[in-house]
Amino acid sequence: MLSIQHLVGGYSQLSVLHDVNFEVKSGELVGLIGLNGAGKSTTINHIIGMLTPQQGTIEIDGVSLKTDANAYKQALAYIPETPILYPELTLREHLDLVIKAYGLDEQVAWQRADELLTTFRLNNKLDWFPVDFSKGMKQKVMICAALMTDAKVLVIDEPFYGLDPLAVRDLLVLLEAKKQAGVAILMSTHVLATAQQYCDRFVLLANGRVQASGTLAELQAEQPGASLDEIYLQLAQGDQHA
Repeated sequence: MLSIQHLVGGYSQLSVLHDVNFEVKSGELVGLIGLNGAGKSTTINHIIGMLTPQQGTIEIDGVSLKTDANAYKQALAYIPETPILYPELTLREHLDLVIKAYGLDEQVAWQRADELLTTFRLNNKLDWFPVDFSKGMKQKVMICAALMTDAKVLVIDEPFYGLDPLAVRDLLVLLEAKKQAGVAILMSTHVLATAQQYCDRFVLLANGRVQASGTLAELQAEQPGASLDEIYLQLAQGDQHA
C-alpha cells in the first residue's frame, strides 16, 4: 500500500503541495486528477524520490525512502509521461538493466518481458536503439520495463499520450491484471472518460490541495449523474473563485 500523510512539498523553499493525504491500497487503481499546475507532477516527483518532502511522510507498506531507501525503490515502478531512454543502449540492454536494478530472476523476468514485448509488438526490435523508435514505441518500452518488475506500487504519469488505440487497450488490460495480482496503482491522467471507466477511486487536486477523494459514486453524492469531468471542473472553478 502507498500511503501519503500530511505531505507539504515543492521546489526549493516554495511549497506547492499543502497537507496532501491519500492512500492507494493493494489491488486498487486510483486516478490522480487535476488541471495543469494542480500539483500532480509535484506529488509524483515526491513519491518517486525526485523531491524531498518539506513535511509529512510517503511510505510503501510502512517503509519510506528515509528508513530504507533500497526496499522502497525495489517496491516501486514508474512510467513517466515522457519516455526516458539511454541513447547508447538497445532495447535488450534496457531490459537487462531493469533486471539487474531490481535483482530479478533473469529467466522469469525475460519470460515476462517476452510476453509484454509481444503484446506491444516490440519482440522483433530487441536490437534497436532509441533513435529507431517512434514516441509511441518509446512509451511502450517504458511500460514493458515497469510491468516486468515485482513492484508492489506502480506510478503512471499520463500513460495514454502517444499510444495508439490498440496499445491503450492492451495497457488497460495489463493494468487490470496487475490489480488482480495485488499491485497498488496510482495513475495521473487528463483522459477523464477513461479514468472514470477504469479507476476504482479518485484523488482530485487543485492548487496543491486534495479537494475531494473517493469513488465516482461518492463524488457524485452532491452532483447526481455528473461525469468525472463535470465534478472536477466545478470543484476547480469553485476553488479558484474562493
